[in-house]
Amino acid sequence: MNAGQYPPRVFSLVESSQNVVERTPGRPTEAAVCPFSNEARLLGRLGPGDANEVEAHGAGELLRSFGVLGRIHAHEDTRPGDRESRYAPPGMARLRFPEGFHWGAATASYQIEGAWKQDGKGESIWDRFSHTAGRVRNGDTGDVACDSYNRFPEDVALLEEMNLTSYRFSITWPRIQPTGRGAANAKGLDYYRRLVDALLAAGIRPFPTLYHWDLPQSLEDEGGWTSRDLAGRFADYAEITTRALGDRVSDWMIFNEPSIFLAMGYLAGIHAPGRRGLDTWLPASHIVNLAQGQAFQAMRASASDARIGTALALAPCQPMHDTDADRDAAERWHQLTNTWWLDPALGRGYPAVHPDGLPERAMGVRAGDLALCEAPLDFVGVNLYMRCGVEACDGGPFDIDAVATAPMGLDQGPRTHCNWEVWPDALYDMLMRLTQDYDGLELEVTENGCAYPDGPDDNGVIHDDRRIEFFQGYLEAAARAIDEGAPVKGYHAWSLLDNFEWAEGYGERFGLAWVDFESGERTLKESGHFFAEVASANGLEA
Repeated sequence: MNAGQYPPRVFSLVESSQNVVERTPGRPTEAAVCPFSNEARLLGRLGPGDANEVEAHGAGELLRSFGVLGRIHAHEDTRPGDRESRYAPPGMARLRFPEGFHWGAATASYQIEGAWKQDGKGESIWDRFSHTAGRVRNGDTGDVACDSYNRFPEDVALLEEMNLTSYRFSITWPRIQPTGRGAANAKGLDYYRRLVDALLAAGIRPFPTLYHWDLPQSLEDEGGWTSRDLAGRFADYAEITTRALGDRVSDWMIFNEPSIFLAMGYLAGIHAPGRRGLDTWLPASHIVNLAQGQAFQAMRASASDARIGTALALAPCQPMHDTDADRDAAERWHQLTNTWWLDPALGRGYPAVHPDGLPERAMGVRAGDLALCEAPLDFVGVNLYMRCGVEACDGGPFDIDAVATAPMGLDQGPRTHCNWEVWPDALYDMLMRLTQDYDGLELEVTENGCAYPDGPDDNGVIHDDRRIEFFQGYLEAAARAIDEGAPVKGYHAWSLLDNFEWAEGYGERFGLAWVDFESGERTLKESGHFFAEVASANGLEA
């Protein structure tokens, strides 16, 4: 092939396809196109627009030899749901998702917005933490990140290109209240109004989270999440934001992953604000529950018809050994890490996981607090990346006689670049456990994704086949759970963009779109094209 004869994307993909076939000597060309193979995906990545380019450049016969072009034309002038997949051969079973299912991508404010001092924004704990030497890999900060504060129209265009109907983003508290108290910063609210309006104009549901870890530094200076006063401050912020955007936004989330920002930031000290110790984690865990309940009430008062949930980091907890002690320990770990911020909201109180009873004094629990924690959520956001393995022990990090000795998964599945196990059944198991334990509570997958470093080839194409395989497996697991009764209403890939990944800086790339952090340029990866097809078809081949 002559590279100059074809458009760069077409040349790169067709060349990859040829190389694949050349690697299967002694087999017919069609034999390389088999279920779940990289070959099938490489041979199927040309969209309707590419088909026109290919024919215009005289490559039609080449592609017909791979049986691809006919499938490309089958996409044109067809309705979503009737299309055949470009990522799997014809004849495979189709998994369809419910009508009205939300296909989306997720981001977080500090990870993408940049503009850390622009238009009156106050300092956050992540601004302070990332500017502290030794806290973040390579000394990276979120000062610029993806510059989405100034380039959000490009992000919306990517969502449109992928046929997505939902965008999960978060709101920066110190952009709304620079010091965490007082009147709202008009320019901060205006930014989110413009973002929401752009999404609505594109037919995309705005799906904001009020708190994705960027606490105003001034409030941390007063004690942060260990200060009981913070619950009321957070409720004030929730009321201001909901009242300002409630005419445009119908679906909200209160928190993102309390178990993570508290364990990493208030127990282990490796995320902002860098505090350590169970004596810090215990009161913070309770105050977050108080804040969730009070924020829910403030939001409901401001927007009575709003659909309000919260997003939790969830992982199936499996015993490391076939013993009663490990099975009991795994259940305690599940209740503490998966339900500690859910059961109080739903009026069930705290799980009974401590051998000597709930440590109310250490947590700062007062009479009437459990009523204040109640928040009859309309749905739960499921952030799931892996399962964990748990063993019984004396004490442990949470003093519940259990410890996750395999916190990033077991040894059966492949590993992502950041060493997380790929195990699609984890999503199925978690969705079914929630369905069993919280009958009738709606679910949305609000984060699921993987980190791989695949970058652009010489033609600017990002072949991230492992990410496509990841999504294929986890989407099949979600579809199976839905078929068995799990009330899942949406799925959001983490993440729309490669971004600032907390203490890892820019070292891990989760995006459906590649970001050149020098220029800010975004380029949709092949996984993004795969996800676009799934969203358009409201299903996938399996």
